[in-house]
Amino acid sequence: MPIPALTAYTELSMKTYHPQYTQAQISAWLRGLISVALADNDYSSQERQLFEQISHSDEWGEEFAISTFEPISAQELAQSLGNDHAIGQNFLRMAVMMALADGKYTDTEDSLIQEFCKALDQEVPAIDDLRQKLKSAPHHQQHHPNLLEPVKEWLDHMDIHDSRLANLICKVIPAQCPFERDVFLFGRKIMHIPAMCEINPLYDQLVGLRFRSMSYLADKGEDVSKYC
Repeated sequence: MPIPALTAYTELSMKTYHPQYTQAQISAWLRGLISVALADNDYSSQERQLFEQISHSDEWGEEFAISTFEPISAQELAQSLGNDHAIGQNFLRMAVMMALADGKYTDTEDSLIQEFCKALDQEVPAIDDLRQKLKSAPHHQQHHPNLLEPVKEWLDHMDIHDSRLANLICKVIPAQCPFERDVFLFGRKIMHIPAMCEINPLYDQLVGLRFRSMSYLADKGEDVSKYC
């Protein structure tokens, strides 16, 4: 005969854990993303567009201007997000996507993300391995696109279980194919992305994340036609 308490515990332990976000966490999350975008002092058109979308987002709760924005410190970010591992990992995934918005992942952006990792007590082996491989290889050496496979796999593990986060992702990830560009990691050009989205190395990850966000919102009964 099953023991009710034990049965309830077993059923609970079998459920997948889905982090829920407070308004303070969402605000810190958005400040962190913008801080990454501004870290390299190279405010590109792509980052400017993301900033405008985020700063006027309902998920933020208020509008603000770039002239009044104050970057969030790693300590403040950690205090706001708390010690939930899943929330920290999801933030770092979005931070890396923000850093790559203009096709460049610079040393300055990477340094800030490392500060965030340390404050959040998080590790991102995919980024750590990529950093080591690039810095140990000769500067003139050309790198294969497969170099990004671990990063792509890490990004694919981001699940959406919060309506505010889902709406934000639908806004910041464009529905249309991005323009062609060069991809720079740590100051080194590793590939050229043509306008053909099918061979964009991170296109599948971005589209997949946006699709999962739209699906989540649709399942919640929200109108997602504005994102199509």
